[in-house]
Amino acid sequence: MSRRAYYSAPLIDFLSESANSIIGKITQNHAQNLEHLQTGAWLQQVEILQRELQHLHSGHILFEALIPRMGRRADVVLIYQDLIFVLEFKIGAKRYFSQDLRQTHGYAVDLSYFHEGSHNKTIIPVLIATEAETTAITCGVIGDHVYGPITSNKHGLGLIVKHCVQNIEPSETVNIDAWLNSKYKPTPNIIEAAQALYSNHDVQDIARNDAGAQNLHLTSNRVQEIVHAARVNKRKAICFVTGVPGAGKTLVGLNVATSNTSSSQDEHAVFLSGNGPLVEVLREALARDQVKRNETPTKAEALRKVENIIQNIHHFRDEYLQKTEIPPPEKVVIFDEAQRAWDRHNTSKFMTQKRGQTDFDQSEPEFLISVMNRHQDWCLVVALIGGGQEINTGEAGLNGWIEALARRFNDWDVYFSDKLSQPEYAGGEVDFSAINNCHPEPDLHLATSMRSFKAEKLSHMVHYLIHNDPFKANECYQQFKLKFPIHITRDFVQAKAWISSKARGNETKGLIASSGAIRLKPEGIFVKNRIAAADWFLNDADDVRSCHFLEDVATEFDIQGLELDWCLIGWDADYRYKENGFEHWKFTGTTWKQRQQEEQKRFLENAYRVLLTRARQGMVIFIPHGDDSDSTRQSAFYDDTFSYLISCGLEVVGTASSS
Repeated sequence: MSRRAYYSAPLIDFLSESANSIIGKITQNHAQNLEHLQTGAWLQQVEILQRELQHLHSGHILFEALIPRMGRRADVVLIYQDLIFVLEFKIGAKRYFSQDLRQTHGYAVDLSYFHEGSHNKTIIPVLIATEAETTAITCGVIGDHVYGPITSNKHGLGLIVKHCVQNIEPSETVNIDAWLNSKYKPTPNIIEAAQALYSNHDVQDIARNDAGAQNLHLTSNRVQEIVHAARVNKRKAICFVTGVPGAGKTLVGLNVATSNTSSSQDEHAVFLSGNGPLVEVLREALARDQVKRNETPTKAEALRKVENIIQNIHHFRDEYLQKTEIPPPEKVVIFDEAQRAWDRHNTSKFMTQKRGQTDFDQSEPEFLISVMNRHQDWCLVVALIGGGQEINTGEAGLNGWIEALARRFNDWDVYFSDKLSQPEYAGGEVDFSAINNCHPEPDLHLATSMRSFKAEKLSHMVHYLIHNDPFKANECYQQFKLKFPIHITRDFVQAKAWISSKARGNETKGLIASSGAIRLKPEGIFVKNRIAAADWFLNDADDVRSCHFLEDVATEFDIQGLELDWCLIGWDADYRYKENGFEHWKFTGTTWKQRQQEEQKRFLENAYRVLLTRARQGMVIFIPHGDDSDSTRQSAFYDDTFSYLISCGLEVVGTASSS
């Protein structure tokens, strides 16, 4: 039971047990060194609970109960009369702070989502600021049978429990034994997952126990086996990992990197990404988490450690451009979004103009492989390949890697899934015939999205929507619409209100739009403004720089590889529907110009694919009415798109069925 809670007992036993005995059991199960302050807090909690609950004669109580978001524990969970109370204590606090209310509410929501025994059960979060003057008993269910947080001082808990029992009809019976033995099925976001892996959790600990999670575990294990085989057999190899959006490719890469962190080990690994916002956010999140856990004294020191594991691929490239013969210290490198590496023309152009390398004639994949090829004995490149992710000019795609291997590194072993040759991942025809040492590996493909734990088929629905198949998009959406709402509105204020009403606890919400959505500016959406990614994604909901304020907008370049619980998507006339399909436009100067090149059309489609697959729990799409007095915002630019999305099954905010 110590893994689930540090103390667990029938309530009647807890009420008769001495405080010192209870604290002894809690500390025995606590793995970290404890300060006197912590044991003192537990003592006060026990005293308050034994006084306030003395009139109860049934139920169960748990201290430091695991909440299925990695590393988080609720102070106390009380199960009584088929109601589940999540109690968060703030010892000595005189006020109820908004961040504490969100934390308490978030614990209740996560328990409802990710603990099987709590599904559809009535859960009531209570924030106890011990020295506050008042207790406020207001019970309002928010959704999923989870109530809004109730506030109490150290004398109000007994009254709250009594009031709830008298006034709340439990949604389902709680079998305490079954509840205690129910499975946790956490689905952390990429930031939480990175924090967990960096703190030495196994990949199995941070994923659900369904087929998607098993696939993730199998892929992670297979990559690790390939690492070991390359070292033992003294081989140089490349391993391609493919997957649908949100399937966990980055998670697999981070698992390899964080499992092999010691530079003294021969399998030392580094995670490389050209996605600047992703690198910035992950580094900052890991550093903040290490300081919060008291595992590193300063954030600066924490950042230095993190930078050894997560690096910007362009910095890596530039370093070994200068060190022409020296191999990197890492024997294993993971290239995130490897399909986005530059082709030969754009790499050579950049090297000539920006780095003074006038004779440089390699693609980025070829150069990166050549750097690892400097190792005399063995090395492994793990290339993470996403489908429909190319959003920028000059990206080499998969062919850039295959051509480099065929041309210069034909002695390398090449591991890949049969899905790798599909156009969605390859970006075109791929010729493997020139590769000598091919090793098909079915476990290297991740087929199930883990991002949207309420809608695994979201990426399929988005595929149909973008490719002008409203019937299939609608059919797909109907399978998950009750769990994962996708709504639409012409009113920006209404869109903000809808998404604000949905986000609970510490759930994230944010405003996103295409980088080409220039004419959303009159609506208050400024895509040209740059955001500080770490502040936008990580800062508290009280911080105006954070995503929660729905003021600063992130584009596909900011949010690719990251995610939010709830997304508000601004849809402009750059991607507009007309008659039988989407048209592709770009705003230049003072007018819209239609995109003619197929590559540019594909980039725009993928930009909207990225935007539409960032949400974990739901989204609302805002399409303006336009303004016929403004030639750049004609209503005709928007009306057909709005109608098309409705034909895909999306419901208008405010209608009876879309509440």
